[in-house]
Amino acid sequence: MTTAERETTTGQAERSVPKPVFTDAEAGAKEFPDSGPGARRYNYFRPAKRKQTHYEDVTVEVQPDPRHYLTQGWLYGFADGTGGYPLDWTKLKAWGSGDPEPQRGPGSGGLPVQHWPAHGWHEFRDPNEEWELTMYRYNANVVRQLNQNIENARQNKAFDDWTSSWVHFVERNVGAWMHIEHILGLYVFAACNRSGPTNMHNTAMAVNSEHKLRFAQDLALYNLTLTEEIAGFDGVAHLDAWNSDPAWQGARALCEALTAVEDDWGESVFATNIVFEPLVGELFRSGLVMQAAAGQGDYVTPTVMGAGEYDYAQRDLRWTLACFGPLSEDREFASHNKQVMAGWLSTWVPRALDAARSMAPMWSLPDARPPRFDDSLARARNRLAGILSDLSLDVPEELRA
Repeated sequence: MTTAERETTTGQAERSVPKPVFTDAEAGAKEFPDSGPGARRYNYFRPAKRKQTHYEDVTVEVQPDPRHYLTQGWLYGFADGTGGYPLDWTKLKAWGSGDPEPQRGPGSGGLPVQHWPAHGWHEFRDPNEEWELTMYRYNANVVRQLNQNIENARQNKAFDDWTSSWVHFVERNVGAWMHIEHILGLYVFAACNRSGPTNMHNTAMAVNSEHKLRFAQDLALYNLTLTEEIAGFDGVAHLDAWNSDPAWQGARALCEALTAVEDDWGESVFATNIVFEPLVGELFRSGLVMQAAAGQGDYVTPTVMGAGEYDYAQRDLRWTLACFGPLSEDREFASHNKQVMAGWLSTWVPRALDAARSMAPMWSLPDARPPRFDDSLARARNRLAGILSDLSLDVPEELRA
């Protein structure tokens, strides 16, 4: 065929070249939630609400998962051959956990996958929407407010109004609480934050760890301030209380046991945030210190303790409920997860109640007495029962007594 014969009606020659044929196997051919016509933003996940948030942008799918958009299997692993984030690091399961992991094929691709992507762990979203920037902003604001409160008290000589018995109580017992916050922050939450199945879980645990460590630091710096401001304040008395006072040994033993949970991040977090905090943490912080302080002429210590209370009640408990709540109603493993969590309750609730009861003598130390210990413990038991109801879990008999 001559060039003239290949000329089109426009007078231009048509070149004889292969024409592209699209098979939908090309990169970018798969349609994701925001890849349709008219989409102004693109992402590869389904947001919890109508639009994805900045939190979701920086946490969702950051951590790889071979059951979720990683069809060639794990690209890395541990020396023993275990993949990057094994699901058996907790006894809990989410739908799709039983599906086989994708296997790598020839070259760098993956073999065909039947049930993909299906992995219920990725349904979790932290309701606090915490990530690096929000973590720094929140804790900077907390520290700034505490510093202002304490400086105001120093300028107004507010510590001179404390009763002598309250000075002794704070130096021993409020000081002792910093050990618990430090241990839980470092050896429970920081230790677990690499073990979660998604980046959303691990980020939430890292932030929980940071809350604990900041609160421990708040108490340590407060202890130093009181040593400077109150004549005769013993800044190291908390060490003797923590090491030797019988009233603290139950809480100490329980706290140390929480750091020794073997190879299950789910149990560590559940036992700490669901069981320990209501029965021991809130019992001491709100049921004793914050209740008794005003009668001793102390309006400063409740602000320090209150920051830790807000960390737990309004932030750490929120993400924990969002994490474990869907697992008790999982479309595939609900009964399994309820059984596992019931087993954890049978282990940790009796131990937490024993630790709480060992603290009872502290309720008689302040001159102006707080509410009766039995009343405080009853509120703590009711608090835990309400949390378990929110998780659709049966309330243990020990909480009904």
